[in-house]
Amino acid sequence: MPIIGARRLALLVAANTALAPFAIDAYLPAIPALALHIDANIHLTELSISIFLLGMALGQLIFGPLSDRVGRKPVLLGGIITFTLSSLLITQIDTFWSLMILRFLQALGGGACVVNSPAIVRDCFSGREAARVLSTMVMILMLAPLVAPTVGSVLLTLVDWWAIFLFLALYGAALLYLILTYLPETRMPEHRSSGGAGQVLGNYASVLKHREAMGYIAAVSLSFAGMFCFINSSPYVYMEYYGVSSQLYPFIFGANIVVMALSNRLNIRLLGRYSPQQLLRLGLGIQLTAGMLIVMTVVAGLDALWLMVLLVMFFVGVNGLISPNAVSSMLDHFPNMSATANAVLGSLQFTAAGLAGALVSGLQMESIWPMVLGMVGASLCANTLLRVLTPPVRARGKAL
Repeated sequence: MPIIGARRLALLVAANTALAPFAIDAYLPAIPALALHIDANIHLTELSISIFLLGMALGQLIFGPLSDRVGRKPVLLGGIITFTLSSLLITQIDTFWSLMILRFLQALGGGACVVNSPAIVRDCFSGREAARVLSTMVMILMLAPLVAPTVGSVLLTLVDWWAIFLFLALYGAALLYLILTYLPETRMPEHRSSGGAGQVLGNYASVLKHREAMGYIAAVSLSFAGMFCFINSSPYVYMEYYGVSSQLYPFIFGANIVVMALSNRLNIRLLGRYSPQQLLRLGLGIQLTAGMLIVMTVVAGLDALWLMVLLVMFFVGVNGLISPNAVSSMLDHFPNMSATANAVLGSLQFTAAGLAGALVSGLQMESIWPMVLGMVGASLCANTLLRVLTPPVRARGKAL
């Protein structure tokens, strides 16, 4: 196994994984302007987020097993090149369908990148050490969705919507250089899969049939879906429903990421005393509580902007306790095919998020209710399936 420092590894995989949140969040402030450019309404244009998520899901299914077979670095480089070229082409679109097709291709490249990040960590670390590195990676990664809407808003104000996708292409080119220069191949030849399509399908089946692993996958996927019910709807809810300006929107949106970064930092500290499984349940419980409070405030007619922003901050922000612990708990069951296992997780995660976001946006309702019900429904299902599919977790002799 190649020796690489935890900090450098976290920085490289975070920069790699940041392709996805940058591609999703940077153009959120520009969605109204982009909708006007392609002559589509805002809800239809929001579907480009769901198309991107579904492309990410397929990309991970395809390139996860390929990474286990040929190594991490070749798959990473191919994904980055695809992402970069697609981003450049999006700057030239003028129709709804050209946006959808190129966003899908962009996402396939992004999927090849994202599926490798946890696998690279698992190649080098395991157990609580892997959870700590993943938490560090995610904490660094939080800078992407925090910075991305601000970058998008500035580029929209100074230039136009297409400058955002030019920025994404330049980011991809810079990442290509970093990976080529600094990241060694972490998948050793003796650990690489040599089977064909039958072996790949068999590996997928072994993950899907693993009851406990599917509990962790369900938890992170449905929690992610609930978050994207908000993300897909946030341009309409904040800028149309509550009347927030495109300049203020990035700061309100970024508050969620600040809380997520803080919960990640807390997670790193708590891993010294509690297991990833315990902290995962804690995070899901906080998320469901925040979701129920959102429903109650809307029913009572108390959903002022400041209160909605505060409750959403807890709902979204607690993913810092959910995601790294669910991923590390799942990957511990598949040390010899971590990219394939992560492909299943990532595919189901992004599919759930894409379908949830498409349902919320596709309803095209001038109301906050589709977002609210989607968020709390997804969180309720995440909590339920985790407890049904995984064994009880005990802390100091008591169930958590």
